[in-house]
Amino acid sequence: MKFVAITACPTGIAHSQMAAENLQTTAEERGHEIHVEVQGAMGTENEIPADTLVAADAVIIAADTGVQQDRFDDHIVVKGTVKDGVNDAGGLIDEAVERVEGADIDTETAETTAADADEPANGDAVESDAADQQTAEPDTASENETGVIGRLKRLFS
Repeated sequence: MKFVAITACPTGIAHSQMAAENLQTTAEERGHEIHVEVQGAMGTENEIPADTLVAADAVIIAADTGVQQDRFDDHIVVKGTVKDGVNDAGGLIDEAVERVEGADIDTETAETTAADADEPANGDAVESDAADQQTAEPDTASENETGVIGRLKRLFS
């Protein structure tokens, strides 16, 4: 997968650099492409090019300060602290992968549902499709909660 990441802390001298290096190394070890932008008191280093952002599957933000996020409106965004980037880059990357894969499944389900709606069907089949959609939505929500809950447990342990 392709990711872009931003690390940012108030001073931007040591911790944001360490988080950036750890995200870069961990992503590459796992076979992912990643471009990491570092923001701090010294300004922005290694700014994310527009074409790289467009190609990204998700955005990872490991920041202890505010990060302008309007350029990420069309992307899945995983947020954490600089500490997460330093100590648990794998967890941030895992969450991004899970959310991208979950979005792919949701897209496939929506496409299948749309295709099924175009087919002529008897009343029983339509009721069955509606029941399938109702049971699919809570599963997706619980998967997202599990990712967030798991991340919170890791953060506070």
